[in-house]
Amino acid sequence: MEMLLKELSSASKLLTDFKEMYEYENRLKTFTKWPFQENCKCTPENMAKAGFIHCPNVNEPDVAKCFFCLLELEGWEQNDDPWEEHTKRHTCDFLSLPKNFEDLTMEEYYMLEMTRLRTFICRIGRRIINSFEEEVATTRRHLVDYFVSKHQYTPPLPLPLSDDPSTQHSEGSHCQSK
Repeated sequence: MEMLLKELSSASKLLTDFKEMYEYENRLKTFTKWPFQENCKCTPENMAKAGFIHCPNVNEPDVAKCFFCLLELEGWEQNDDPWEEHTKRHTCDFLSLPKNFEDLTMEEYYMLEMTRLRTFICRIGRRIINSFEEEVATTRRHLVDYFVSKHQYTPPLPLPLSDDPSTQHSEGSHCQSK
């Protein structure tokens, strides 16, 4: 549970930090240690124009993430065009803007920001749910192992599903995606 709380805290910080990344200059500032500086297509300037920020880690010094759609790419090569790499892997509303960000009306900005927030919440929420489900499965395995070893308990076999559809419960039927 502690790991989930840390992930939620980290996600909350990213959510607010990434809001500042609408500005090209803020994205560009993240590329101070970018391995490709000149004589290539994936310069810091081109990366920032394509919505990317530099998010390196110890093992991967060339990780770049779109602040808007959260697409994360690594393994960049000098001839990789950031805009092209971004668009062929994911549809990003930031890249699809019909005009410069600075020229957006307040209404257009708020609609764009709502899309960014929805994308962020769905991506991070799914990751947190997956982590929680893994933690539950691990805990369940430990409990079953404990009862089997300490009490010679044998878990019952799962009951066969009935052929009668009215007695079956459809998991997840209450939530539908668009």
